[in-house]
Amino acid sequence: MHENAEHCIRAVQSKDARFDGWFFTAVLTTKIYCRPSCPVVPPKPKNMTFYPSAAAAQQAGFRACKRCRPDAAPGSPEWNVRAGLAARAMRLIKDGVVDREGVPGLAARLGYSTRQVERQLQAEVGAGPAALARAQRAQAARLLIETSRLPMADVAFASGFASIRTFNDTVQSVFGMSPSELRRRGRPSSAAGAVALRLPFRTPLCPDSLFGRLTATAVPGVEEWRDGAYRRTLRLPHGHGIAELRPTGASYVRCTLTLSDLRDLTIAINRCRRLLDLDADPVAYDDALQDDPLLAPLVRKNPGRRIPQTVDGAEFAVRAVLGQQASTAAVRTHAARLVQAHGEGVADPTGGLTHLFPSPTALAGLDPAALALPQKRKDAVIAVIGALASGRLDLGAGSDWQEARAGLGDLPGVGAWAVETIALRALGDPDAFPVSDLGVRLAAAALGLPGTPAALVRHARAWQPWRGYAVQYLWAAGEHAVDKAARDDVASPPTAFVSPASPVSTEGSS
Repeated sequence: MHENAEHCIRAVQSKDARFDGWFFTAVLTTKIYCRPSCPVVPPKPKNMTFYPSAAAAQQAGFRACKRCRPDAAPGSPEWNVRAGLAARAMRLIKDGVVDREGVPGLAARLGYSTRQVERQLQAEVGAGPAALARAQRAQAARLLIETSRLPMADVAFASGFASIRTFNDTVQSVFGMSPSELRRRGRPSSAAGAVALRLPFRTPLCPDSLFGRLTATAVPGVEEWRDGAYRRTLRLPHGHGIAELRPTGASYVRCTLTLSDLRDLTIAINRCRRLLDLDADPVAYDDALQDDPLLAPLVRKNPGRRIPQTVDGAEFAVRAVLGQQASTAAVRTHAARLVQAHGEGVADPTGGLTHLFPSPTALAGLDPAALALPQKRKDAVIAVIGALASGRLDLGAGSDWQEARAGLGDLPGVGAWAVETIALRALGDPDAFPVSDLGVRLAAAALGLPGTPAALVRHARAWQPWRGYAVQYLWAAGEHAVDKAARDDVASPPTAFVSPASPVSTEGSS
């Protein structure tokens, strides 16, 4: 979008927050870059130039606006929709791969040369992987400076900088202030070891089904709903963490992160954003889905539904395969047994979280006899765990969606429902379509949509590339409790969320 100057100028002059993250406005006279919705008086059009990313603006010598904080804008939704090299690279950079493994490590994961990755990102985003990682480190540094009482040296290394000098120079260059000046403007968290922040998103957002579905399927000990917030444990590269996510009714979700190693801050933030699908562009997919007169009333009733995703693709794959031909309550029970037997314990002084979900490596030696499941589903669970543990199946941030689908489909006992559900929620493919899901089929029949899977797939071609969001509206077409947010202050999901009447698909729970 940044190449269409006329559209960008109109968005800036109208202060349209829907375009935050789509592009960034740099002001030639002040050398400052802003998000489109910046509250200051818009500059003259002749003084504006536009960049596709904050990293590109920083690389061109512009510093971040102190009013609108463009580095904290929602991410571009473009990387959620696309599955090409640039999109995969962007997702891996967000997940901290460049900081941990360098640009060569990023290229190796993508299966391309360093030069090809550099060239593609420069063309698509206006900055190479090193510049994108630098911008991400700067944002992490600002968050730690403003929200914690950590010494500056600890902040520098926790945010991924190799030296204090580089940290000081980057903060001064990006924000136009020294780290000490930033701290004087901040509001340190009162909770020891916790970082409190806001996760912005593009409005509208319908929180009921989003938090309701996460709560309904919560695995005891790993996830819970407590005091009006969804909480869960996180397995991170340098340790573990606990995330608390609270809907506010404003244009942000309140997030509190308690991390064993603050180097994981940026990764934890991005995984929480992905979990709640906060970088989505609801205007784009809602407008497209309203073209179908049968879906339009559902969209108008509660616009901005998001796809509840995951913080760990491997974890969700195991849970999804456990869920084939099973109710939501049964899946939670089976998953909880795996957690108790194989999960790594964590301390949660303020809640009821007790474990990390076991990694594929920890589950690799699982005795099939320990699974109280039909033989076909046992075979599927063991096959998925083996493929994940060996590396034959990649469901990580930079995975190729079609390769992952093919790999899942080749495993014994993994049905089409599980493949598409994993594509939807673990891979984040917004066009994934679990057509055999019973909840989808019942809603389709109630709305007058075609009744057979083949006919429904043909009808759903008009919804592409947003069929995954259409599924969210179909799931919410009824009045089931799974699609409503938990409202009681309890340590685990209320009974209504996990009753045996929870939706069950022809191949798995929805």
